[in-house]
Amino acid sequence: MPKVTAQGKTFDSETGANLRQVLLQHEVELHNGRANLINCRGIGTCGTCAVQIQGEISEANWRDRTRRSLPPHSPTRNRRLACQTQVLGDVKVTKFDGFWGQGSQPIWTPEG
Repeated sequence: MPKVTAQGKTFDSETGANLRQVLLQHEVELHNGRANLINCRGIGTCGTCAVQIQGEISEANWRDRTRRSLPPHSPTRNRRLACQTQVLGDVKVTKFDGFWGQGSQPIWTPEG
């Protein structure tokens, strides 16, 4: 069973589970500021669940690639949309600043 580490917490995940759902189930603060109220609820259109992920995950699908190709995101940044990502093995997740998580300063890391 894969382990997910985020915001100082480590928990088990089913293989193939949706990363956004796993993080929210374990009370990880996935959205910055008001994005916790104003987000697409996991359909991949808003981009507010963008995170940096280390570990084994699914390939980026078209929704993930498309949304991250639009401002304020950049396709060259090492980010993924948690709502469009499946956990395939152990992963470590980092959240960055900015309404959409597009910033350069970590809000939280795997360790805390």
